[in-house]
Amino acid sequence: MSDNGHESSGFCRLDGLGVVITGSSSGVGRAMACELSRAGARVLVHCRRSIESAESLVESIRSSGGEAHLLVADLSDTGEADAMLERSWQALGHVDAWVNNAGVDLLTGDESSWGFDEKLAALWEVDVRATIRLAREAGRRMHEAGGGVVLNIGWDQAERGMEGDSGELFAAAKGAVMSFTRSLALSLAPTVRVNCIAAGWIRTAWGETASEAWQRRVLDETPLGRWGEPADVAHLARFLLSRESDYLTGQVIYANGGAER
Repeated sequence: MSDNGHESSGFCRLDGLGVVITGSSSGVGRAMACELSRAGARVLVHCRRSIESAESLVESIRSSGGEAHLLVADLSDTGEADAMLERSWQALGHVDAWVNNAGVDLLTGDESSWGFDEKLAALWEVDVRATIRLAREAGRRMHEAGGGVVLNIGWDQAERGMEGDSGELFAAAKGAVMSFTRSLALSLAPTVRVNCIAAGWIRTAWGETASEAWQRRVLDETPLGRWGEPADVAHLARFLLSRESDYLTGQVIYANGGAER
């Protein structure tokens, strides 16, 4: 079986479910798209600028027998975000799960050179406001259709804190998402489940180039003694979208190798 090939049987199947994953051209989002496709989901891949990478992911999924679609949208623009919702339902026919993974890359992207206020404004627009708007509207539509799942992405250090500009910025944004998740779950219960993955030290673009001091810090802070991989988050996402997790809602689940909370 290839990396994106379907599994014929097993735990946490998602056969035929229409799943939208925002920010899925690389990193954790890409890993989720691959994993959910392996579980039988029909996936909608989203990107803002990394069109070539997103197109290669869609082609890879399709070549392995899966169904994948691509939408390009700047989620900081409310008009584009709203249009993406409409186009997602049109592309998939029905959406059974919405995963809010898109976020501003303040560590390795163009935004890394911005000042604190600019970074805060960008995080608010994408990580917070877009997540809230998309989760509410996708949740409403799934509620009217009789069921579904919303899955948000938080940060494990949002509640315990981390020093420095990046720590303050991400704690503010992801802390808001985590708190919002718990309230939206109450609003949409019992028809639509809403949960959040609070990811820890996951080796994405920044982790691959982090200094030796940061590499040591990650290992020192993680009881399991290693970086998390995008696949670790993707496996948890698959479980949280499946029927095997039907009794979980309003939960913030930590994928952080046992780090102190």
